[in-house]
Amino acid sequence: MLRTLFLLLLLNVSAPTFSTENPAKRIIALAPHIVENLFAIGAGEQIVGTVAYADYPEAAKTIQRIGGHHGIQLEQVLALQPDLVIAWASGSKKEDIEKLQQLGIKVIYSDAKRIDKIADELRQFGQLTGKVAEAEQLAVEFTSKLEKLRTHYQGAKKITVFYQLWPSPLMSVGGNSWLQQVLEVCSVNNVFADSTTDYPQLSIENVLSKKPQVMILPQEKTDQEIANIDWQNWPEIPAVKHQQFISVDADLLHRFSYRMLEGTSDLCAKLANSRAYYKGEHDNVE
Repeated sequence: MLRTLFLLLLLNVSAPTFSTENPAKRIIALAPHIVENLFAIGAGEQIVGTVAYADYPEAAKTIQRIGGHHGIQLEQVLALQPDLVIAWASGSKKEDIEKLQQLGIKVIYSDAKRIDKIADELRQFGQLTGKVAEAEQLAVEFTSKLEKLRTHYQGAKKITVFYQLWPSPLMSVGGNSWLQQVLEVCSVNNVFADSTTDYPQLSIENVLSKKPQVMILPQEKTDQEIANIDWQNWPEIPAVKHQQFISVDADLLHRFSYRMLEGTSDLCAKLANSRAYYKGEHDNVE
């Protein structure tokens, strides 16, 4: 406790206001996507601490870890003497953030729940770090590329898809989720879009009843042991019958970062191949 108090004295307990003229120089980023976006605008060297799984770009792997989704180590945070902490509203423990704020550390939230808002967040990070021009250029590029993707697939004939967010317990994505927005860019119908929750927990029977034409299986980096589902046991599902499985990089689609454009482009192209498959020699698209 005494050590914590001593470290606190080293901090400026009056939360500063950051601007282009007074940028944040020592940032702790509490989510992988925050790290990615800071590096993308050229502010990676200003990050002094981050959390587990913040692994992109390569330089991010050398940043000191101060915790993960289970929480952060307060003394480690204080020892790094941050002038700014950028937290993820959905991924940071409320109690941890409240403690930081009580200690006078400036905290802002990253909370881009809509794809379009990533550009706004890039601009905000630019203002905070003194990388205004770099952030503006990236934000404009992001908006332009996203619009091109939407335009390219707009009006494409629909196919039905099941997005397997997690195999055990089996989970998918609902109509108000981040990934639903991605699927809408690709112009496909999510079979669980009518779910009352963003990330519904399901049974195999639920998927059988929906008869998806395509199954999307994200490849997740995790140290957890995952009990994968062998969908070949249910050939009555059209996606299984016609072997329409799509593998995608979870890091590119599940993180609220600039790179989600790369993941979305890849997913849309693979879904276009499945669309062509059904449009051609096989089952008609509903």
